[in-house]
Amino acid sequence: MARAKTSDRTLAEILNAQIANWAVLYFKLHSYHWYVKGDKFFELHEKFEQLYNEAAEHIDVLAERLLALRGKPAGTMRDFLKLASVAEASGQETAEQMVEAVLQDFTAMKAELREGIRLAESRDDTSTADLLTGIQTSLDKHIWMLSACLGG
Repeated sequence: MARAKTSDRTLAEILNAQIANWAVLYFKLHSYHWYVKGDKFFELHEKFEQLYNEAAEHIDVLAERLLALRGKPAGTMRDFLKLASVAEASGQETAEQMVEAVLQDFTAMKAELREGIRLAESRDDTSTADLLTGIQTSLDKHIWMLSACLGG
């Protein structure tokens, strides 16, 4: 089943999609942290840990914002996988493929955040817009760093 276009979704749906994305990423990043190999092991092992800790923070803050808006955050793996636009780790990725996958996920999530920011602003919900903008700013930095790691 295809998800609705972002412009057709409610703010609660957008927030839940972000919660789901970060939840899937949380486990994906743990997998990458555990299974990364190669000459960049130490650098990536540490980076993936930093990123999954950040993911956990985003999940909590987004869920609390959704609750403040009288919404109901997704809370099961089934819901996360249904709502997320990012995919789970396959368990077969090389170190470079891991970085590429996270870079692609962050780039896609940044685009989804922009839609959420626009919707929140159109509803004069500056708190949600600011929250999403802060996450987007963090993703901008990660996108730059991961791109640099890949030589781009």
